[in-house]
Amino acid sequence: MLIKRCIPIILILLIVTACDTFADNADDVVLEDTSAQDVAQVTTDVPVEDPTSEPVVVDPTRILPTDIPSTSVPAQPTDVPPTSEPETATYNAPDWTNLTLTNAQTGATFTLADFAGKTVLIEPMATWCPNCRTQQGYVAQAMEQVNTDDFVFISLSVGENVSNQTLANYAVNNGFPQIFVVATPEFTNALVQDFGFSVTTPPSTPHFTISPIGTVSSLSTGYHQAEDLVNELLAAQNS
Repeated sequence: MLIKRCIPIILILLIVTACDTFADNADDVVLEDTSAQDVAQVTTDVPVEDPTSEPVVVDPTRILPTDIPSTSVPAQPTDVPPTSEPETATYNAPDWTNLTLTNAQTGATFTLADFAGKTVLIEPMATWCPNCRTQQGYVAQAMEQVNTDDFVFISLSVGENVSNQTLANYAVNNGFPQIFVVATPEFTNALVQDFGFSVTTPPSTPHFTISPIGTVSSLSTGYHQAEDLVNELLAAQNS
């Protein structure tokens, strides 16, 4: 009788035990499914390299436009003073250089001041003076040794009363290439005031120079050959 009473109890215990076992197994299955999902999630987040693809090589010689360093043109200075024209030296000659003279051969009028910037040689002379003729020959030779664009040679008739035509014939007959001029009374008086009466004494073969800026030399007398005249002219040019 006791055994019959215990059978239902045993069955109930077996059923309860079976239910607990089934519940535990179900929990394990859920955990395993969850772990599988986590593994799958991790697997999808990690990039998988294709073993068949080639590695990308960057060409160091290829520079993208955005990588090129910008260059700028340096600004031009604005405080540079403008280039000024060189100053021209003032022509500072005696007043008599502005007196009008006449070229005996051409009839053209001029002043000695018209030759500002050039070196001028003045040789007082007379057509009747043999010393003057010799000296005029030296002047002609000096003309051949310099650039006549920078130098002017003038033979000035003083101490005689001749016409321009007579003086022009004298120059042509002797083959003298320099400019011949008959000194006017006003011009002669001005020279005497500055140089004395020696300037009107042709046989002493006087001469003087005027520099490009108007500086007048002292009066020289006596024969001066071509080389001496050239040296005087070059000295006057650089004074």
